[in-house]
Amino acid sequence: MVKNIQQSMRETKQEVKDGSKVNSGLFASCSFSSLGLDPKLSDQLKERMGFEAPTLVQAQSIPVILSGRDVLVNAATGTGKTIAYLAPIIHHLQGYSPKVDRSHGTFALVIVPTRELCLQVYETLEKLLHRFHWIVPGYVMGGEKKPKEKARLRKGISILIATPGRLLDHLKNTASFVHKNLRWVIFDEADCILELGYGKEIEQIIKLLGSGQNEEGETDDIVPKGVQKQNLLLSATLNDKVNDLAKLSLDNPVMIGLDNSKLQQNLSLPSPAFVDPDGDDMIIHVNKSANPSSEDYGIPSQLVQKYVRVPCGARLVALLSVLKNLFEREASQKVVVFFSTRDAVDFHYSLLSQFQWPPNSETEGEETKQLFLKCKTFRLHGSMEQEDRRSAFGTFKTEKQALLLSTDVAARGLDFPKVRCIIQYDCPGEATEYVHRVGRTARIGEKGEALLFLQPIEIDYLKELKKHGASLTEYPLLKVLDKFPLVSNMPRIKKVISLESHPWVISLQRALESCTYAEPKMKNLAKNAFVSWVRGYAAHKGELKSIFVVKKLHLGHVAKSFALREQPSLVGKSHHKESMKRKRDERQKGQQAKKRKKMSGTSTSIQQT
Repeated sequence: MVKNIQQSMRETKQEVKDGSKVNSGLFASCSFSSLGLDPKLSDQLKERMGFEAPTLVQAQSIPVILSGRDVLVNAATGTGKTIAYLAPIIHHLQGYSPKVDRSHGTFALVIVPTRELCLQVYETLEKLLHRFHWIVPGYVMGGEKKPKEKARLRKGISILIATPGRLLDHLKNTASFVHKNLRWVIFDEADCILELGYGKEIEQIIKLLGSGQNEEGETDDIVPKGVQKQNLLLSATLNDKVNDLAKLSLDNPVMIGLDNSKLQQNLSLPSPAFVDPDGDDMIIHVNKSANPSSEDYGIPSQLVQKYVRVPCGARLVALLSVLKNLFEREASQKVVVFFSTRDAVDFHYSLLSQFQWPPNSETEGEETKQLFLKCKTFRLHGSMEQEDRRSAFGTFKTEKQALLLSTDVAARGLDFPKVRCIIQYDCPGEATEYVHRVGRTARIGEKGEALLFLQPIEIDYLKELKKHGASLTEYPLLKVLDKFPLVSNMPRIKKVISLESHPWVISLQRALESCTYAEPKMKNLAKNAFVSWVRGYAAHKGELKSIFVVKKLHLGHVAKSFALREQPSLVGKSHHKESMKRKRDERQKGQQAKKRKKMSGTSTSIQQT
């Protein structure tokens, strides 16, 4: 078996090298069956999943995972990493004799950072198991009812998808959770798991699961005796936290997607050697020639990256104009817009759900007014109820024309079919987060666009991205604005001096402000969004702190970007004033005490003389 897998790996390595010359750099020239997968599983990948051939990452990962080695995969988003680890697991489980049964408990555990990704991996798994009905998939995650999850675990789940917090809860408190046959533990989107603060939970999970070796003498012989638990770690970006998790969970891993120089630069792990009996080096690396300029961030080569340079006060008008242009240019498409805060998502969702155009109902007539954007709009963030999150996530995936407004909860691992454009209205908190956001488009070889909004004071952010190989060209915003017809008696200016003086910008901004002030609820949403945005802007860390300087902001212009005519009071402003007044009073009291002491000392000396 091992010799067959090693032979498959050698053939795959050569096929990938040959295929990269003729393919776009994403797909290999080999087939799934040639990787060593069961024929029925290979047919399932083709017929039900639509994969004619494996991607390079899949072609390089599957044989290694089949061999039983621990693996660290570092590859671009949208390259099929989920199939890369699920297919080998299913291949092994379907071949067990006697057949896998629910009473055997959990064999494979997939740990993911978010609820949405948990559901997505589960849906993919269900499709792959269509011909292997005796292998039972399942999931546990925050927001679900624990008694129902306990009941499912009691019956038995062969492959379990889980978020860290809920998994740790069940490991500690659900006695009926059988995992004595556990053979695989997968950390998907490992960097995100750690960035969300699950480091301690992961350490506890690894400790509770133990080494996982199926020792001699156990009564349940479904897993071959002496088989060691296999750990897989997948991440689109690398950092010190991922390094620590890799050292904690992986044993002499095979690195996929890392060359030796990048390995030494990013990870302090010992360089592994996987050598077959013939002496061939079996460490396989992802082909970087497809997109050498973006290899540090793993950005798809077919992704068109642009930035919009826009003053703060015109940001909202620019966003709506870009969106309108996108949907009028191509009706059947999907767009995702990322915001930095939940309040910003809620405000823009309410605004776009109500804002009608043209605004002058007296002259145009109510019957001529329509929603400014003629597409379905959805929102997604962590404070939403679980059912609302599930509904928004599922419905947006199936729509042909739709807009999703989201925080970074949708930035990691989620596969939204046919998303044509990603707009980063607010810059991510870290430059490495850029790749995860833009990774929602241009997936599996599809074309895609990414648009980053920048204020003139933030333009140095482009240099930060360029350090990692991400080069952006400027978006022709003025040309887009000139396309729109003017309403009422607004004159068209031949030469626009500044963006804010453009007739379209002026008329649209007025209409947006009228919409915001028409209802108290909308105005309150705008105020809350303003406050949370300013607080989020001030929270940038590290190198970005010198680029995103809150003191450089004109808060009146920031208010304008939320369709407000005046600047709201910031949370904590009154407290800050009181604190300053208290300190000033204390200083004055201290000075008065010194004067009294000095005066008393002078009077004493006079009395003595």
